[in-house]
Amino acid sequence: MRTQSCPDFARLTLAALAVAASLGACKKEDAVAAPPAIGALAVVQGNNQSVQAGKELPLPVILRVVSTNGDAMAGIPVAIVVAEGGGAVAPPSGISDSKGEFTTKWTLGPRFVDNQLRASVPGLDPVKVFATAIVPTDIVVAQGNLQTAKVGAALPTSIVVRVVGSGNVPMANVTVLFQVISGGGSISPQSAVTNTLGEVTTKWTLGSVAGLQMAAASTGTLSPANLTATATP
Repeated sequence: MRTQSCPDFARLTLAALAVAASLGACKKEDAVAAPPAIGALAVVQGNNQSVQAGKELPLPVILRVVSTNGDAMAGIPVAIVVAEGGGAVAPPSGISDSKGEFTTKWTLGPRFVDNQLRASVPGLDPVKVFATAIVPTDIVVAQGNLQTAKVGAALPTSIVVRVVGSGNVPMANVTVLFQVISGGGSISPQSAVTNTLGEVTTKWTLGSVAGLQMAAASTGTLSPANLTATATP
């Protein structure tokens, strides 16, 4: 705010008074516009995404701060907390840029389907951002079931097991365990971690007793996938 001194009107001539009035010499204060207030925090990108549990969402979350006039506001502190599902954001806080935007990456928690963030700026209620974690729902035999080989021999085709989530999405980095149920024999390896296709591969060597032999593949709390082979004399 700028302050301006007034002349001593008692000592001014009529002409001087007229000049002073025309120049605004006696205006004590020039009005200064108030800075705009924060009007809203909006989600520009990254809401309602889905990815495998424990992984980073494909798109970063972008938030924008605008004034009550709808203009982008730079230099506003933005803070984000994980409200549901576990996981983490990086960075969890920062300052809006020249576009009024703040960007962060969101890695979902390892177990829960529903995930939520709450983003806030000073003076406003938090804004919610949602994501869905895809978790394993099925383990299936993709290759190698119902084979036949001689007793004590390895099956000709490797066993391939696939772990999938909702919508048949392959689940990577999931540990699968193999176990012989009947007939003896062995499976190698007995455990493996799924690849990007959600698959693991193992070899089954049948036991020494002719007839039906069984094995199973399991992961977590899912129902095991059963494997059957026939050993011939």
